[in-house]
Amino acid sequence: MNETVTQNTELLREALAGLRATPKELQPKWFYDSRGSTLFEEITALPEYYVTRTERAVLRDNVGMIADYVPEGTALVELGSGASTKTRILLDALDAVGTYVPVDISEDFLRSVAQDIDRSYPGLEVVPLAGDLMEDLTLPGIVAGRPIVGFFPGSTLGNLEPPEARALLRRVRGWPGIAGLILGIDLVKDSRVLERAYDDAQGVTAAFNRNILARLNREAGGAFDPDSFGHEARWNAEKSRIEMHLVSRTDQDVPLGPETVSFKAGESIHTENSHKYTRESLTEMAAASGWTVAEFLTDDDGWFAVAVLRPDDVSITG
Repeated sequence: MNETVTQNTELLREALAGLRATPKELQPKWFYDSRGSTLFEEITALPEYYVTRTERAVLRDNVGMIADYVPEGTALVELGSGASTKTRILLDALDAVGTYVPVDISEDFLRSVAQDIDRSYPGLEVVPLAGDLMEDLTLPGIVAGRPIVGFFPGSTLGNLEPPEARALLRRVRGWPGIAGLILGIDLVKDSRVLERAYDDAQGVTAAFNRNILARLNREAGGAFDPDSFGHEARWNAEKSRIEMHLVSRTDQDVPLGPETVSFKAGESIHTENSHKYTRESLTEMAAASGWTVAEFLTDDDGWFAVAVLRPDDVSITG
């Protein structure tokens, strides 16, 4: 019970800070309660959302090459594991992996997924870790002394501002025993393709975006009417990112905990960014964070890349 109260207090504190700001914003990590995690898994199967199926194809086509960067006895640590569907591509092919540590902020969802992986791979040690990727993670003691390979798929790195992304890469670089990082990144492409991917015809992404308001109602004393906010996906060419917004349809005052938040019609809450990369921009970010890009693997259309990073002072051979 105490953990839930603490989490709700943190949500309220961060939400009030973001909604007092100009422009208003909410942190995307709060999307991922059980409902939000389920909706995101639905998004990954949508026809407009090319990201997941393209990344899976790149992983399947290149898993033999990726295996060259995974030492024997590796602990595979997946950041933002979600349903761990892409992880199975690696686990099916990489005999060198002895331990799997899925990390996710949604503890209930994480526990369920970890149980499924444990049943599917009886010889694999599965040690789930509930945690916030934006904070220092203490890896479980079972991985001490083993080589560690990080797995960060789904272009989740793109949700972070560049300084935050570099800081996360530096934190992973500092893990004892780190041998490499398998990183999925979405690439710059036609803005129409990007906007459709984040504003699907079925409205699943809109429901995912509005779910953060339902969570504020349930866990932080809010009184939002989610239907009074429209979902918008906008391409920001200057910053190479898709932005998700919740746009107030009317002038409205919304209670939230001890305060009331006022909105003008047309005013938006900026809920998420998804930065898109080029090979050059990723190489620059990796170098600034202590990594070398050992492999840059893409689909034929050049829409998505799986990069294999290795610590810049360590040579890894297959």
